[in-house]
Amino acid sequence: MQLLYLELRERELRALAFGVLWLLISISTVYASDDLILKPIQVAPHTYFVKGLAEMGSSKNQNFISNAGFVVTPKGVVVVDALGSPALAKKLIVEIKKLTSKKIVAVIVTHYHADHVYGLQEFKQVGAKIYAQGEGRNYISSETAKQRLIASRTDFAPWVNASTHLISADVWIDQSFTLTVGGIEFKISRVGPAHAPEDLIIYVPSEKVLFAGDLVFRGRIPFVGNADSKGWLQALNEIESLNPSIVIPGHGAPSINPIQDIGFTREYLQYLRQSMAKSAIDMDPFEEAYQRADWSEYEGMPLFRAANRMNAYNVYLSIQAE
Repeated sequence: MQLLYLELRERELRALAFGVLWLLISISTVYASDDLILKPIQVAPHTYFVKGLAEMGSSKNQNFISNAGFVVTPKGVVVVDALGSPALAKKLIVEIKKLTSKKIVAVIVTHYHADHVYGLQEFKQVGAKIYAQGEGRNYISSETAKQRLIASRTDFAPWVNASTHLISADVWIDQSFTLTVGGIEFKISRVGPAHAPEDLIIYVPSEKVLFAGDLVFRGRIPFVGNADSKGWLQALNEIESLNPSIVIPGHGAPSINPIQDIGFTREYLQYLRQSMAKSAIDMDPFEEAYQRADWSEYEGMPLFRAANRMNAYNVYLSIQAE
C-alpha cells in the first residue's frame, strides 16, 4: 500500500513538474514574441519618422515608447534618436535599408533618456558617428544611468539584456553645431537645461522639419522627471522662433501646426507651475497642493495615472530650489 502511494505521489510530482515547465515555456514564448513592426512615415521629401506607443515601456512593447526619425541625403542617412532597445534599433535599420541603399552615417541624440538611446550600439556597429550634447557625459557616467540600465535589463528583457550598454558620443556639442551631409544642413542647438540637461533640437531648413525630442509631447501626458520647467518653457519659445513647418516630437504624432500643438506641452507645464507654486514657496504639504489642483483637463489622457503625480511633485520640489 505504501509503495502504491509513493508511485502515485511520484506521478503527481512529475505531472506538476511538467505543468510548471509547460507554463514557463508558454510564458517565455509570449514574453519573447517578436511581432512588433516599425513603419516609417514620410513627413517631408526626404524625412521619415517612426512613432512610439503611448504606453509605459515593457517587455511586450520592447520599450518602443519614443519616436525616432531620419533624413535621407545624397551622401548618407542621418538618424535622430536610437529608440529604447537594441532590438528596435535593428528593426529601424532594416526599414531604412528598404527605403535607400545609402549608409547610415550619423545619429544625433536629442537627450540621454533610456527610451532614446538604448539602440545606439546597433547604429555604432553599422558605422554611424554619434552626436550629442556635452552634458550627456555626466549622465552616462552616473550611478543613475548604471542603475537604470540594470533595472531595464529586467523590465525590458529579453530586448534589453546583459549585452546592452550605453554608448558615448563621438562628437560632443556645446551650444550649437551644423552638420552637413550630402549638401543637407542639420542645425543642432542646445536648448537645455530643459526636459534634460543635455537637450538638443535639430532643424533641417531644406525640409522645414524640426526634431524637438522630448521638449514636445503630443497625445499623452509629458514626462517631467527632474526637468527644469522654466528652461523647458523657454526652449518651447526657441522652437517656435524657428518657424518650422513640421515638428517631430519625442512622443506622439508629428505636428503640421506647431504653434497650436506646442501649446499643449506649454500649457501643461504652466499649469504644473501655477498649481504647485504657492504651496512650494510656503512649504505647505505637497499632497494638499495636489488635491486642490483641478486635473480634469488632463486626467483622461494616456499615462496620466503613471506620470502626473510624479510630474507635479518634481515641479513642486524644483520651485523650492529656484
